[in-house]
Amino acid sequence: MRLNVGSKVIYPSQGPCRIGPVVQKIVAGSPISFYRLMLLDESGGELFVPVDKAQASGLRLPLKRSEIPKLLGQLQQPTAAVKDWRQRAKDNLQRLASGSPFDLAEIVESLTERSVTKELSFPEKRMLDKARRLLVGELAEVLRKKKSFTEELIDQALNARKMAGVGE
Repeated sequence: MRLNVGSKVIYPSQGPCRIGPVVQKIVAGSPISFYRLMLLDESGGELFVPVDKAQASGLRLPLKRSEIPKLLGQLQQPTAAVKDWRQRAKDNLQRLASGSPFDLAEIVESLTERSVTKELSFPEKRMLDKARRLLVGELAEVLRKKKSFTEELIDQALNARKMAGVGE
């Protein structure tokens, strides 16, 4: 994966970022090169990721525009919800850590479906909110649209499932 200054990337659990200049920092007496990543959300924060560990950290290129229909289609499909809350939480944490937009969509669809039949626990609500925020952020960057537009796309996909009788 070739990363250039100015390129957009996705950092797991943070979302879309723009690559800034590579900076040198001294860590434990040794110089280390870091990518300076500027978050492309409202926070305006920045992250420093060691160049030699960028791929291992989960840093990846954004979803391709051509993959969006597949992603939205996934949101319309029923899921086999895990009944055991511990296993569900473990699975969702692994999906979130992967940073994959398809894993984020799986979290959004499964927890949204579960919320139809049962109120989500506070940790599950937070997980749903975070996965949805990250998915919306990435789709907005890829489509170059406002987040409200991509939220509507996701809602339409989820509502298409309801209209088909899934989750009832």
